[in-house]
Amino acid sequence: MKRMDSDFMSAGTRCAAWLYLPDDRPRPPVVVMAHGLAAEKVFRLPAFAERFVEKGLAVLLFDYRNFGDSAGEPRNLISPTRHLRDWRAALEHVRGLGEVDSARLALWGTSFSGGHVLVAAARDRKITAVVAQAPFGDGISTALSFDLKYRLTGLAHGFRDLFRILTFREPHYVPVVADPGTFALMNTPESKPGYLALVPEGSGWKNQAPARIILTLPAYRPIASAPRINCPVLLICAEKDSLIPTRAVEKLAARIRNVRMERVPAGHFDVYQGEIFETVVKMEAEFLAETLTRRLPG
Repeated sequence: MKRMDSDFMSAGTRCAAWLYLPDDRPRPPVVVMAHGLAAEKVFRLPAFAERFVEKGLAVLLFDYRNFGDSAGEPRNLISPTRHLRDWRAALEHVRGLGEVDSARLALWGTSFSGGHVLVAAARDRKITAVVAQAPFGDGISTALSFDLKYRLTGLAHGFRDLFRILTFREPHYVPVVADPGTFALMNTPESKPGYLALVPEGSGWKNQAPARIILTLPAYRPIASAPRINCPVLLICAEKDSLIPTRAVEKLAARIRNVRMERVPAGHFDVYQGEIFETVVKMEAEFLAETLTRRLPG
């Protein structure tokens, strides 16, 4: 396989992307991928991309604006609206690439981006297949899963950041992950060790994000878009997930017409490494290869 830079523009800002191509496979089907909450493409996603390429698929793997190798300030700005615009720009970009067959195009997302790919597929009727791994489905349910003290503390941080926007000052940041008892966007027992294990050695990533996402997260509900998806969807449910409960994934699956849900005995971050990774990536690669090659002539 070979990998090359394939950057594109989204709302006037450069999104950094890698295009993976299998050897000796002219115009292969293509999978578009991006990471979850505040994460960068180098956080174990190349391991998934390489397995998909081994199945004869191309992959476009990108960073959102303000993340990783992409341009944009402030850094690590989490916004479903912005992220979905970047997904739309990525699809426009990949459909202009002569090296791939964009008529056979799948979306792959994990955690927060597992919700993004569902919304993107509901809006774009030409998507061939979707993989959503431990997917975020409903901001209201997620917000209510935290105790009142956490929610009130989060609102205080969010409004503090909003005030700084209105007064043209630098953002107010909160940690992305922290130990239980310390406020962060994710602070369940598995969150800090699981997340930081994905960060490559020598990375310049900072464990912080503007707090404004706390104010808008409850309104983000990919589950509302699920009934409009018209392509096959593979949902990966991590049964020991402390962030996306099994019941939430089941509710999501119930809204999708053509869905296959696979359960794995794992926590939220276990799907990226070790034996669970091997199990999950095999299922995903086989699903993508079968679904995308189904439309080959003959």
